[in-house]
Amino acid sequence: MSEEIVLEIKGLSSSFFTDHGEAVAVNDVDLKIPRGKIVGLVGESGCGKSMTAKSVMGLLKYPGRIVKGEILMGGRDLTKMSDKELRTVCGNDISMIFQEPMTSLNPVLKVGRQVQEALLVHDRTMDKGKAKEQVIDMFKKVGIPEAEKRYNCYPHELSGGLRQRVMIAMAMVCKPRLLIADEPTTALDVTIEAQILRLMKQLCRENDMSVLIITHNLGVVAEICDDIYVMYAGRIMEHAPVFELFDDTRHPYTRGLLMSIPRIGNNPEFLHTIPGVVPNLLHLPKGCPFSNRCEYVTDRCKEQLPELLQVGSEHSCRCFLASGEAAEQAENPKETEGSVRV
Repeated sequence: MSEEIVLEIKGLSSSFFTDHGEAVAVNDVDLKIPRGKIVGLVGESGCGKSMTAKSVMGLLKYPGRIVKGEILMGGRDLTKMSDKELRTVCGNDISMIFQEPMTSLNPVLKVGRQVQEALLVHDRTMDKGKAKEQVIDMFKKVGIPEAEKRYNCYPHELSGGLRQRVMIAMAMVCKPRLLIADEPTTALDVTIEAQILRLMKQLCRENDMSVLIITHNLGVVAEICDDIYVMYAGRIMEHAPVFELFDDTRHPYTRGLLMSIPRIGNNPEFLHTIPGVVPNLLHLPKGCPFSNRCEYVTDRCKEQLPELLQVGSEHSCRCFLASGEAAEQAENPKETEGSVRV
């Protein structure tokens, strides 16, 4: 029996058109989010993760726009909707949690009123009293203590963890089918981070809701995700179920990300790093976008872009090595400055 797909992205490309040329932020991306699953989109800063989310939500504004592709939900293409039609979908069917709750919340309005407003906008028939009851009930569900009291607090009166719970309550109050969480644990300490992740996983299971979590933290991915998409320079480089990705990593970029995680027992004087930086989106390399940083690079990598090929029943990878080609390069990788002394 096939899974129900809540959201499917097909060949999505989004660009920013500047005085210096076109910067391709999202480049021919395919992505599926099944019902009731938590999907991770990971990669370094500047790889196009947030731009993918903003493209889905219709938040790309001038000079950025969707160039091509489809974003399908319930048989409808979100890219072809008017702003008015998209507003009915965003909030009711899709909600988003942004990176920093302190800048996402209005500092001069009480948090309860802000969540209540989200509910009233999407249900014009609801009276304010009923809306307040639902907001307080949602505050309790997301673990906000003394929910009635917190309803009348301003953002600056709450801790970072409580502000993030308010943002989750705002996203969840309209009972969406899909929740997009953009770096939901940024600037939170590890204890609060664990609580937020457990909460998101619990809400997903209880409400049969799908989640797209955007992060650079592979520890977060390992904790709650079912599937992972690895993104680099606007392209999907690898995709697999979470356990398979960690156990059978195929792409050198994914391997570099995993090796960069500090581990107990390793030499504390050395941290592995991926040499180089993400390429300029205005001047992307001709071949593989990771070729200037890859220890297994060949001349072919610099000239041809690898396709995203199936390397397993649910595992795909954009690399010539993953398909078994040029396998001898894996035995003799190019010398790189891959570690730094700390």
